[in-house]
Amino acid sequence: MAEAAVKQTPTDAMIATLDMPQGGWSDAARRDALARVQAMGLPSRRDEYWKYTRPDTLVQAQAVPAALRDGDDTVLFDAVDRLKIVFVDGVFDAAASDDLALEGITIERLADATSDLHWARDVYGVLENNGQNPVPRPLAALNTAFAADGVLIHVTGKPSKPVNIIYRRTSTTADAMLHHCIKLDAGAELTLLENGPVAARFNGVLEVEIADKAAFHHVRAQGRDHEQRAATHIFTRLGTESTFKSFTLTANGVMTRNDCVIELTGDDAAAHVAGACVGDGGDFHHDDTVFITHDAVNCESRQVFKKVLRNGATGVFQGKILVKAGAQKTDGYQISQSLLLDEDSQFLAKPELEIYADDVACSHGSTSGAIDEDALFYLRSRGVPHGAATDLLTLAFLAEAVLEVEDEALREEVTGRLASWLERHAA
Repeated sequence: MAEAAVKQTPTDAMIATLDMPQGGWSDAARRDALARVQAMGLPSRRDEYWKYTRPDTLVQAQAVPAALRDGDDTVLFDAVDRLKIVFVDGVFDAAASDDLALEGITIERLADATSDLHWARDVYGVLENNGQNPVPRPLAALNTAFAADGVLIHVTGKPSKPVNIIYRRTSTTADAMLHHCIKLDAGAELTLLENGPVAARFNGVLEVEIADKAAFHHVRAQGRDHEQRAATHIFTRLGTESTFKSFTLTANGVMTRNDCVIELTGDDAAAHVAGACVGDGGDFHHDDTVFITHDAVNCESRQVFKKVLRNGATGVFQGKILVKAGAQKTDGYQISQSLLLDEDSQFLAKPELEIYADDVACSHGSTSGAIDEDALFYLRSRGVPHGAATDLLTLAFLAEAVLEVEDEALREEVTGRLASWLERHAA
């Protein structure tokens, strides 16, 4: 009698479609990550941190095709003097990129870095692995195992301009994994910008190691790719008196899940993560999931997330602050709010605090609501048209998150993008 066929799991089915890069310093990290994925399995709705977001299209063997639309490649940050690194359909494009030479920084393509003693071996997969506890993040481990491209950035000084990673796509079926590693030496500074449509389905990992007194600023724009499905992950570890600030603008997209895992391991460090999201339509689903661990004295963290939702759009926020024993004088702040522009949209929030120190100041809050009718009436009574008044109040609602962008020019770009979206989506 013939043996019964062994049923293939979703994890096995996806892994069977992927090729693991071979050779070089990343081999051990990739093999370890693959073993972790196989042990964890890919996420499902049964997982606590996926109960509000269906991971189906992120874990199936083939990406759902996504049509190319006019305007998906609209340039952002064009008014800013920056060094451009371009990826097309998930592959580095040297011809479209600037010369990767800039004082105070070295930049290499992940696929080209072959030295066995490369600095990235102490970062690649290391922070991602740390971030698997206590909450498993199997899509990030899958990325560590199979990502074939990305950039490795070692910052030794203070570069004169930001680095801008620009994504473009030409395929309706491209399925991309990119893994970026950044290491900032003591006292170094870097501003990293990310924008553009990556692929029909995108799995991205950004690992950032921040040494003592170093500062990392990150501004990211998502959603020009209207039909994209994406899972992104940021893992960072902060040294003494260091700074991490990350802001994400999301406008459109079918399904986006942004994970951010932060470890404050040096005293007097500060970590801020923020997002402004605008979504329109029943197929729009946006999920911000943040986990911040305080494991040092006198550290500060801020989570500021605002979502504007209409026509049946769904927003999710899951944020946790963990204060370990001994992490005294922690200052932790978390706010998640949604502005629902109709009765069909929904906002699902799960704010959490877990504290094992007694000298701390931690707070969290989450609210959902509609446009303030009194404020709307005030503006209308002074001659402001209904649509313009609604847009002004919406931008005011998003302002707390946008203000987390320190650079004024970048902040103006973000505000302009939000205003343009509101104008295009006027009722």
